[in-house]
Amino acid sequence: MPLFEIVFQGQVRDGVTPEQARARVGQLFQVGEEQLTLLFSGRRVVIKQGLDEAAADKYRQAIERAGAVCAVVPMGSDPVDPVEPVAPAPAAAVETPAPTPAAPVTASASDKPRLVPRDEFMAAFSDVEAPDFGIAPVGADMQDDYADFTPLPIDLSALSLAPPGADLDELKRDVEVKVPNTDHLKLAD
Repeated sequence: MPLFEIVFQGQVRDGVTPEQARARVGQLFQVGEEQLTLLFSGRRVVIKQGLDEAAADKYRQAIERAGAVCAVVPMGSDPVDPVEPVAPAPAAAVETPAPTPAAPVTASASDKPRLVPRDEFMAAFSDVEAPDFGIAPVGADMQDDYADFTPLPIDLSALSLAPPGADLDELKRDVEVKVPNTDHLKLAD
């Protein structure tokens, strides 16, 4: 079964202003200004991946109702072919911070690429070796397999289950309520 991804490049539909599309997409995905700036930057952004054809079509329709244009692309295809590059949509007087250059990659003695830290804080993480975890496909079983186990010899025969809808609160006891004698009290004007 082929899987698809939703690709967005900041395009808006004809008759929709970029400000309207930006606001509607922000409401649709419930994202802030930073994420909207990234989405409407004109660069290729994969919004969702690993979808079947029906789910991908639902995403496409929702994005188009919001006033934006996206593409449904088969996963694993060349990202340049299905979606042609587009000039960035003009943002309504939104200043975007200048992108910071990526940290240069240097080769270490063990022939593994290594990032040069950009500041003191990131230098603490320069020696961390993290595995490259992938993303499981949609519908994959994420639970680990269990080895055979020996059941414990616990006798549960004295326990039973309450029927559905039963009141599991503590049993109410019939307690005689003592009412105090108030005959000697009077109301004064």
